[in-house]
This record gives sequence, C-alpha cells and structure tokens, in this order.
Amino acid sequence: MTLPDRILLALGALAGLLGVAASAAAAHIAGADSLKTAAQFLLFHAPAILGLVALAATSTTHRPVTRLAAAALVVGLALFSGDLALRALHGTPLFPMAAPIGGLALMGGWLLAAVGAFVAVERR
Repeated sequence: MTLPDRILLALGALAGLLGVAASAAAAHIAGADSLKTAAQFLLFHAPAILGLVALAATSTTHRPVTRLAAAALVVGLALFSGDLALRALHGTPLFPMAAPIGGLALMGGWLLAAVGAFVAVERR
C-alpha cells in the first residue's frame, strides 16, 4: 500500500471517528440539525472512502481514478461537514461557500467512482 493510500485510509477512518463524535455531540445539543447532518455525511462517506482506497491499493488499472475519487470525498467532507459543524457549534462558517463547494466535491467524488468502474488506465 502506497503512502497516498495510507493517508487516504487514515482520513477515511478519521471521518468515521468524527461522525460518531458529532452524532454524540448532536444528541446533547438542542437544535443541532446541522451537526446531525454533518455527522450523517461523515458516517455515510467514511466506508466509501475506505472501499475506494482498498480498490486503489489492489487494482493496477483503476488506481488513479479511485484514489482521486477517495481524495475528492475527503476534501468534500472536510468542507461540507466542517462548515456545518462549525456553524452548529460556534455560529460561524468555515469560510463563505465552504458547504456548497464541499457538496460539489462530494458529488465529483461519487462521479469519479462511477467513472472509475468503467475507465481503466493502462500501465506501461
């Protein structure tokens, strides 16, 4: 497993950890709908990231696309969930348009995962 794969794997696992922590925090905060949404996104995407990294680590033909898909999901989660969590916990955004940019990155990651299923990169 390459270093980029290990980093993405660790970030995917961290997304799962943060999803559990955000779920627990949201259970104790009144009106924490944004935090619940952030937690759900983290928990839904963490296994997808882990799966994409596993595919990238074992496939020679789909490695670049699946690794890029996992990276897009990680970036999208950081922006989208990070913005929602900061708004819920501190009343301030990560930065203007962070959540929409993160949402687009998440959609791009899923699109790359779909493309990766059909597009193989030949190794020379």
